[in-house]
Amino acid sequence: MKKLKYLHHYPSQTQDQVYNLIKQDKLDRYLLQKYASPHKIKNDKMLFEYISDLKFKYLKKSSPLSKVTFDGKISIIHNALGTHHFISRVQGNKLKAKNEIKIASLFKNVPEEFLKMIVVHELSHFKEKEHNKAFYKLCEHMQASYHQREFDLRVYLTHIDLYGKLEDWR
Repeated sequence: MKKLKYLHHYPSQTQDQVYNLIKQDKLDRYLLQKYASPHKIKNDKMLFEYISDLKFKYLKKSSPLSKVTFDGKISIIHNALGTHHFISRVQGNKLKAKNEIKIASLFKNVPEEFLKMIVVHELSHFKEKEHNKAFYKLCEHMQASYHQREFDLRVYLTHIDLYGKLEDWR
């Protein structure tokens, strides 16, 4: 059995449960029972609106978004599912800051809960730069089931690694 690279930091008991689902060929059923269909956000404009709405709801006082895109160059191979950039430029005697978010193209065809988990993660970096207790508390505030969604996303990535994408979510 391959090492579960996306789940290696979880307790061995949890990893064993995922191994059992793999052995029983039920990993896809586990995911499909919890998450029925992909979201409807298919282009950068729709993604910008989706992220802007979440940002407005939870992070009103943070700097505005300047750019949001689905990016085909972001790869799970490089341990990234989304990225955020804070770009500061001097314009005259003022310092202008821009916030950009890029989401891996993989998230065009997944359930909305997975997309929201990545978006919440990247938005949380606007307020908390490090992955610390305050960062994860903010993630949980924006998506109450953040940790469960992160785990299930890691199970999905394991499925992709072993079998490819789920047919029902293509």
